Amino acid sequence: MSLRFTLNPTLRFWFSVLLVTWLLGLLGLGWLVQSFLVLFLILMLTPVLLFAGLQLWLRWQLVTAACPVCGFEFSSLNNTQTQCPACGEMLMVRDRQFQRLAPPGTIDVQAVEISHSVIED
Repeated sequence: MSLRFTLNPTLRFWFSVLLVTWLLGLLGLGWLVQSFLVLFLILMLTPVLLFAGLQLWLRWQLVTAACPVCGFEFSSLNNTQTQCPACGEMLMVRDRQFQRLAPPGTIDVQAVEISHSVIED
C-alpha cells in the first residue's frame, strides 16, 4: 500500500514562495526578498493613500452654497467659474461662496424695498 500526499494548489504556491525565500536568504540574497516585500507594500498602500488624499482635497475644495441670483443651493469647486443649474447665471466661486460674474464695467447693485407712508395736506 502506497501513501500519497498531495497539497492544495494554493497551499503548494505559498509553500513554494516560502521555500524560494528561504533559499534566497541562504544564498545571501535576502536583500532581493526585502526589496520585493517593500515593492509589494508600496503597491498595496498607494491606492489607499491616493483615495484618502482625494477625499481630503475634495473636502477642502468642494463648496456648497446658494446661488446669489435665484437662491438654488448646489456644489462646485473653489476658485472656478460655474453656471447655476437652476437659472443659468454665470458664477465665480470665491471665498467659499458664489459671486455673480458680470462683464467688466458692470455695477452690480441690490434693490432694497422701502415701505413708505403718504403725507396728506
